[in-house]
Amino acid sequence: MSWQDPIVEEVRRARDAYAKEFNYDLDAIYRDLKAKECQSKQRVVPCPPKRQKAPDQQGVAKLA
Repeated sequence: MSWQDPIVEEVRRARDAYAKEFNYDLDAIYRDLKAKECQSKQRVVPCPPKRQKAPDQQGVAKLA
């Protein structure tokens, strides 16, 4: 028997029901979410892209 969180289960059911409305088509879900975003009065703040390490810093420790 595994532990179950009722809130997580509720979110999963809601997510599945929403995806089912669009026959699990990610492009259709995206378009719907973008349309809702445009209609919303709330300010949307984009997240900045993550900083990329320079090629010479990836996985290589520099000695001081």
